[in-house]
Amino acid sequence: LTEAVLIAEDDRFYQHKGFDLTEIRISMMENIRAGRWVRGGSTITQQLAKNLYLSPDKTLKRKFDEMILTWKLENSLSKSRILELYLNVVEWGEGRFGAEAAAQFYFNKPASNLSGQEAASLAARLPNPDGLGEQVRKKRENMILSRMRKQGPRQVPDDPSLSAAKKTPPASRGPVPPQA
Repeated sequence: LTEAVLIAEDDRFYQHKGFDLTEIRISMMENIRAGRWVRGGSTITQQLAKNLYLSPDKTLKRKFDEMILTWKLENSLSKSRILELYLNVVEWGEGRFGAEAAAQFYFNKPASNLSGQEAASLAARLPNPDGLGEQVRKKRENMILSRMRKQGPRQVPDDPSLSAAKKTPPASRGPVPPQA
């Protein structure tokens, strides 16, 4: 599930310090081209900051506060802890918060026992679990699962049990954008 969420939401999570400038640039260009808000560029840390401390309002003040909180989270917690918190506070749809509640609700099993397909299905619900149609969610799920198969399990850079030679994360193609 962690791998599926990283692919769906923030594929360069272990390569940035809270802000993915590549995603921000791509999102800005797509939004300008469309003439409206069609894509966000928030990282998992930014989403965690918003979910824990802020309203979902799209205002400059809230975005500024989110930036400050993101910086504080990145400088006070490990990447593993940020990811753990995110997985346990994010909404997965139907009013279910946290990966364990979502796994139990959708698949009647613990999150630790999810198959790759089931993990991709949950990750595809993010970041708008109740706003995606079934067809869009299924397409997103298939994209996530395909990338999971191609990339294989990633090695977590801040895991002290990994040797320096094994700390290279896989090449990233960025998170899977939600399709409208």
